[in-house]
Amino acid sequence: MGFLCVAPIVRRLGAKSKPLHGMLVSRRVENLRLHFGNRQQPDRALVTGVHRVVREASGLIGVGDNAQGALLAQFCVDRRGLWLQVASGGRGIHVNGRPVQRMALLRAGDTVYLDGAEILVQASHQGLDAVPQADPGDGNDPRIVLRGLGGQHHGRAYTLAQPCLVGRSAAAAIHIDEPGFAERHAQLERRGDRVMLRDLGSPAGSMVNGVAVRDALLAAGDQVAFGSQHRFVLEVPWQEASGDARELADDSGRDGNGEAAAPANKHSMRRWPWLLLAALFLAAMLSALLLFGAG
Repeated sequence: MGFLCVAPIVRRLGAKSKPLHGMLVSRRVENLRLHFGNRQQPDRALVTGVHRVVREASGLIGVGDNAQGALLAQFCVDRRGLWLQVASGGRGIHVNGRPVQRMALLRAGDTVYLDGAEILVQASHQGLDAVPQADPGDGNDPRIVLRGLGGQHHGRAYTLAQPCLVGRSAAAAIHIDEPGFAERHAQLERRGDRVMLRDLGSPAGSMVNGVAVRDALLAAGDQVAFGSQHRFVLEVPWQEASGDARELADDSGRDGNGEAAAPANKHSMRRWPWLLLAALFLAAMLSALLLFGAG
């Protein structure tokens, strides 16, 4: 049983559009890998193509063309991004705790729950061998933001024009009031088009693109997670516009229904002028035939 790897794309423009939810920059496609939380499988690099996920006769999850068993889903990788497709009749598949019925666009850092297995999408990030120097002009542009993707901060944008404290402290710009969460968990500071993430002594550190870190240099499209529920993505508008970023509709199913319809509507709108001209031409031809036929 198989199905095509189709990656529908939606771009919503204007101030009333929904916040970006499925952003994935094309540079991330080249170094994605799957990490199995229960160690059922070794880490698997995601090269361009289709990666089948099956439930083998032994009860374990199998990945790849050689895996034999009932098809559960497929990971599809192309130059536009990484897509999860659920097999027909598939149930109980979630991305970051949200159910997926048909299709979801993934980014590095997403967690896929599939038939009892936890699969983490990972990608490399730039560590901090040396602290980048700040530029006096770094705080002048408020468009570089950290946007919430999950938890209580979902949909909110935090500008990084000034250093941004994350923690349980009342002074934190990103306030996370949870037992055991550090008063001063981490701090984010602009460094040109990048953002420096510095740990301030938290117990567990943070996650960047699915990898545990203490310090990291973030780029556009990087996903940061503080704890298990609080997810954010770094948005740098001019880099996202020039890259291959993609938007996924913010619905409870993340099933791709809305994504498939919108491109068709867009192309239909483009065809309207030609259809109208063709109709006018046919009407003129019929009028001429009737006129000369009557004569």
